[in-house]
Amino acid sequence: MKTIRLSHPHPFQINDFPPMAMALGYFDGVHKGHQKVILTAKELAKSQNLRSAVMTFDPHPSVVLRKDIDHMEYITPLRDKEKLIQELGIDLLFVVNFSQSFASLLPQEFVDQYIIGLHVKHVVAGFDFTYGRLGKGTMETLPFHSRQAFSQTIVEKQTDHDRKISSTLIRNVIRSGDVQYAMSLLGRPHQVTGKVVHGEKRGRLIGFPTANIDVFVEYLIPPTGVYAVSVVINEKEYFGVANIGYKPTFHQEKNEKPHIEVHIFNFNQKIYNEVVTVKWFKRIRSEQKFHHVEQLIEQINKDKQLAQKFFAQYKK
Repeated sequence: MKTIRLSHPHPFQINDFPPMAMALGYFDGVHKGHQKVILTAKELAKSQNLRSAVMTFDPHPSVVLRKDIDHMEYITPLRDKEKLIQELGIDLLFVVNFSQSFASLLPQEFVDQYIIGLHVKHVVAGFDFTYGRLGKGTMETLPFHSRQAFSQTIVEKQTDHDRKISSTLIRNVIRSGDVQYAMSLLGRPHQVTGKVVHGEKRGRLIGFPTANIDVFVEYLIPPTGVYAVSVVINEKEYFGVANIGYKPTFHQEKNEKPHIEVHIFNFNQKIYNEVVTVKWFKRIRSEQKFHHVEQLIEQINKDKQLAQKFFAQYKK
């Protein structure tokens, strides 16, 4: 897959690209609904002898259009989104810098410059996709703005138990801690990436050495609690149990952000400064304060057994 980054105004001409079938959307999460849109474009490209393409935007429009948001927590930051779209077998990915000048384009200007002008012959988008200034362009207005230069396919609402599968729903589900439901909506576990840093080394003293992970700031992380997780280290996946929290057993004051510690099963390598990915499979319990370290050790043993039991069933 080739990635093309565009800033407004972009310098490309129509003949700089082959004729394409393009999926349009923000696609945070690349969830099951997004996959339907992207794979529809891929299938149409194949049947019409076109190249398959996806257009997405960066940063999130809210960061540019709303003054009360200075940064966004993403289900899939751009590098993860790019990787997932590549895994779907797409030929070309267009990443448009979402700026004030780009947001000011009239719907017809967006279509002329970013669809017709890039040699798009077929557009695929969800039923609620909007484009142009103030989102005035919709899938209903697209045939009018197309100037008969391309055709379009509308992908209807994708649902789970009558709930629309959306990035908003998935964010709310992750924030609630129900990472197992998030996994069913995404089609894979929610994941975050960060660097292994030195911690207080208390886990080692109580028989449960942990990797302390400083998650990169743009990721949406689940709430405090204990989770069954896996950790990908140098492309190899290991299972474990993670705690997100403020360590109330040992600390009176709350830190600015919670710690993420992972006890990896049957693992004794030194991985300080490694960049690793944590995948969230199931929430086991909420964070608790224990009066004695012995109570904590007993509970961690139970948590570990529950996580191991979950993975034994999950892998079947």
